[in-house]
Amino acid sequence: MSIRNKIYFASDFHLGAGSYTTHREKEQKIVSWLDMIKTDASELYLIGDIFDFWFEYKTVIPRNYIRFLGKLAELADLGIKLTLFKGNHDMWMFGYFEKELGATIISNELVIERNGKKFYLHHGDGLGPGDAKYKFLKKIFRSPVCQWLFERVHPNFGVGIANAWSQHSRATGDNDKQRRIDEQEWLIVYSKEILQTQFYDYLVFGHRHLAMDVKLTEKSRYINLGEWVKACTYAVFDGTDISLHTYTLPITQ
Repeated sequence: MSIRNKIYFASDFHLGAGSYTTHREKEQKIVSWLDMIKTDASELYLIGDIFDFWFEYKTVIPRNYIRFLGKLAELADLGIKLTLFKGNHDMWMFGYFEKELGATIISNELVIERNGKKFYLHHGDGLGPGDAKYKFLKKIFRSPVCQWLFERVHPNFGVGIANAWSQHSRATGDNDKQRRIDEQEWLIVYSKEILQTQFYDYLVFGHRHLAMDVKLTEKSRYINLGEWVKACTYAVFDGTDISLHTYTLPITQ
């Protein structure tokens, strides 16, 4: 029997983006990865933008994710602790995952300590210098009034509008996904500011779609989880250290 002693981190699946065929291929790869980690995972942290768009009506949730959700349910039933972060594409998570999967939903940052290592976790949106327009929109989109108004719109219409907005937002963001030198990479700048007042071994983010492992001080590192649109990268903490990996589907005979 395998020992469950590893903690896995992933972000930016953007499930639902692109054509149905593209979505299904990505979902298959993610489900295969989840099937692999279920043998030794004690915890799974999905650090935002798991869906390209997500909104929970009181009696309706978005379609096309049945295999992914089923695999998460399997992991939860095995006793693996699930933690999901709200990203800028799927910030409208309410109580569905908590009720159905026993998952913990995180709106902003989360600080955890495991085996004497201290982690700062955040999707990464709206942090650091710049991006004033998005920071303003984030306040609006997360307001209860905005959520109440959107819920009044029929899902066929509301989800269609949201998907178009999400596609535009992702396309715009992709134009700025090049890595900058460390002094200009804004989540690194933000991480260094945090470390001035509080120590963390690892500061783990998503959002930027750029897998990175950067040494900030002698004992602190910035980890960006990358994405699953193309690269399929994730991180694992084995109880001693955290490392980045790339997942590829196993070759079938």
